[in-house]
Amino acid sequence: MRRSIAAASLVTGVVTTALACPLPASAEQSGTTPVTLSVTSGTLDISVPTGPVALGSVGTSATPQTISNQLGNVTVTDSRGGTAGWVVTANGTDFVGPQNISVSAPGSSSYTTPAANTTGTVNVTPSNLSPLYPPGPVQTATGVSGNNTATWNPIISVTIPANALAGTYNASITHSVA
Repeated sequence: MRRSIAAASLVTGVVTTALACPLPASAEQSGTTPVTLSVTSGTLDISVPTGPVALGSVGTSATPQTISNQLGNVTVTDSRGGTAGWVVTANGTDFVGPQNISVSAPGSSSYTTPAANTTGTVNVTPSNLSPLYPPGPVQTATGVSGNNTATWNPIISVTIPANALAGTYNASITHSVA
């Protein structure tokens, strides 16, 4: 009987110990962790010739004369990394000198826009502007995907009125991009 009591005590001790120690939790065979990252956008910028740009010179005349020359490279840099297009507008101010030469009358001035040299994914369509004032679009970008650039060199033409006074005339041309 002592053996039975000893055996029963041993079995009771093993069962008690087994019940007092928790069993290991079942382990997952796989797990998923959400992960994010961020790509930040850049800017939409325009660079223009710093000038002054000389359109040239003509002698005084009893008849109107037109003077034309390239302005210099205008470049749009689109680092926004998106799909939104952009539009460049331009306009000029009247030439001020010994007298004013208007750039807002029909036939008084023009901005001839060549096709742009581009990088990236973008379709850029040129538009001529005549006269130089009021402001108007000169390049329109569509089909944008990611970063892109566009560069062009416009021709500026100004009609000098008959009997214009001799001297130096100054004006400015403003470009903006949105």
